[in-house]
Amino acid sequence: MHRRALLRTAGLGGLLGLAGCSATAGSGGDDTASDRGPLTLATATTAYDSGLLDAVIPGFEARFGAAVQTLPRGTGGSLETARNGDCDAVLVHARPLEDQFIREGHGINRRSVMVNDFLVVGPPDDPAGVAGLDPAPAFRAIADAGSTFLSRGDRSGTHIREQRIWEEAGLDPGGDWYQETGQGMGNTLTVAEQMGAYTLTDRGTFLTVREGSLTAHVDRGIDDPPALLRNEYGIIPTNPARHEAAYPLAMAFVGHLTGPARSTIAEFRVDDQRAFRPLGGGEGPDFDQYVPTEWED
Repeated sequence: MHRRALLRTAGLGGLLGLAGCSATAGSGGDDTASDRGPLTLATATTAYDSGLLDAVIPGFEARFGAAVQTLPRGTGGSLETARNGDCDAVLVHARPLEDQFIREGHGINRRSVMVNDFLVVGPPDDPAGVAGLDPAPAFRAIADAGSTFLSRGDRSGTHIREQRIWEEAGLDPGGDWYQETGQGMGNTLTVAEQMGAYTLTDRGTFLTVREGSLTAHVDRGIDDPPALLRNEYGIIPTNPARHEAAYPLAMAFVGHLTGPARSTIAEFRVDDQRAFRPLGGGEGPDFDQYVPTEWED
C-alpha cells in the first residue's frame, strides 16, 4: 500500500506531507467536479491515515460533481480550521471538543458517522506487562515500569482520549519515559516502533501502519468496546451564519456519509480486518447524538 509506505518511512524529526485525496469524477450529468466544488474537509488524521476517505469520497464526487479537498489536521486542528472559516466541514472524534465548537456557534447539524476503538500498543515483549489489562490499569503499569510512552500531544481526538485515560488512572504523566511527538497517528506509530515505545492508537491507523513489531496489548474488539476505548466519529458542517462556507455542499456530504457511504464504511477493510463500523442507521433516529454529553434531563 502506497500510503503505508509513506507512513512507515516517516520519523520523529519530520511531519508527513499528506494532503488531499481529491480525484474529480463526473456526476453523471452535465456538471463536473470542478463545477460545484471544492468542498474543503478538515479531518482527523486517523480517518485519513487509515485510507477510509479514499474509499468514501469518490462516490460523493461522482454523485454531486464536486471535488473534496482534505486537510488532515487532527481533531483539535480541524476544529480550529473551521473556527477560522477555512473549511466547510469537519470529520472529528472528540465529543467534548465538538460540543464546545457547536456551543460557540462555529458548527451546526452534527451527525454521528462511525465508530471503532482505541488500542494500547507497544513492543512485543511487553516490558510493562500490560497485556490483557483494562486501559487505566495498563497506563498505570506503564508509568510504574517507566516504559517509554509516546503521546501525540496535539489536541487530537486520540490525545484527548489519552488524557482521559491518565485521569482515570489517577496519574499526571511526566518524566523522561513520557514523550510527545506533536504529530499525527501514522507518524506516532512509526516512531513508537522505532523506539520500542507504548502508545494509544485507533484501530484503523494501526491496521494500516503495522508492518513491524508493534503489538496490540489492550484490545477489546470493535463490536462492543468499553467506554474508555470507544472511538466515535462525527461530521459537523461549518456554520454558514458565522463563516463563509459551502453549506449546501457540506450537508450533501453529511447525507452521503450517513446514507450511501454506510455500506462502504461497513465493507472497508485493512488487511482483511474491519477498521470502522457505520452509525446512524436503524428503524428510529438516535436523538442522543444531537445532545451535548453533559446534558441532564
